[in-house]
Amino acid sequence: MDIPNARSSHDVPTPRGGGLAVVAVTLVGLPASTLLVPFSFSSLAALWIGGAAVAAIGWLDDRQDLPARWRLLVHLLAGAWVVAWAGGAPALPLPGLEWDWGVLGSVVLVLFIGWVLNLYNFMDGIDGIAGVEALTVAGTAAVLLGWLGAPGWASVSGLIAAASLGFLLWNWPPAKIFMGDAGSGFLGFALAALAVLTWAEAGLTFWAWLILLGAFIVDASLTLARRMLRGERFYEAHRSHAYQHAARQFGSHQPVTVAVGVINLLWLAPLAWAAAAWPEWGLVVMLTAWAPILIICLYFRAGLRE
Repeated sequence: MDIPNARSSHDVPTPRGGGLAVVAVTLVGLPASTLLVPFSFSSLAALWIGGAAVAAIGWLDDRQDLPARWRLLVHLLAGAWVVAWAGGAPALPLPGLEWDWGVLGSVVLVLFIGWVLNLYNFMDGIDGIAGVEALTVAGTAAVLLGWLGAPGWASVSGLIAAASLGFLLWNWPPAKIFMGDAGSGFLGFALAALAVLTWAEAGLTFWAWLILLGAFIVDASLTLARRMLRGERFYEAHRSHAYQHAARQFGSHQPVTVAVGVINLLWLAPLAWAAAAWPEWGLVVMLTAWAPILIICLYFRAGLRE
């Protein structure tokens, strides 16, 4: 049970750990999907073993409140595992050139997976928001991967979207059950791992994934930066994300959760397609996509105290 406290965004004790259903469906569905669509063993191993490790450490943390250093170690090892199976960092498309960033790129991608994994946990603070993010991001990615001619990866993204939808039916405001660290960490890892692996194997550029994840990345990163500048412990629970300020201002979780879904589908999804179609201009498109989200987060006082 998740018992409300001064840093909670809910008012009544609520069961948590429902995200384990998403984990179970995905881990069973991954090998099963290879029976329908050809899929490489290396990619399956990267997602399956890394995801299982992240979910396991999250489940232990849900029950015993593990020290942050042990969780972070597992997260970074899982990220390194994925990047190794991906063969390192592909060349980064930029206007007029393809930057072969080698070892630096591999390190950046490991840190990227660790950051997305943790920010997903940070952003899972109001009813439905994490499920809506996974549903819309993975669902859009499935469409883009199908368009790029990668049916195996499209089926994997679709599987994650479908599992997230099943959980969302129970987590929609007012939530009957919470995701828990096992589920949020697993989804963050799965989306970040998909970003790395589909870039390497299916040609869905890294810029497109950064755009799709923009709502969560911008809010979490701005909030983290402001809290660190004040000397606060960034890993401690708080209620200073833009989405949390917005939920209190509206007096409900539902308008904010719906807004995230609308932004993802109507604003970020078309721009992610543009970045996939013209990858050399992906950085410019990403900055264009993130700019209004940054303005919204500043308006809702991301990272500032209540």
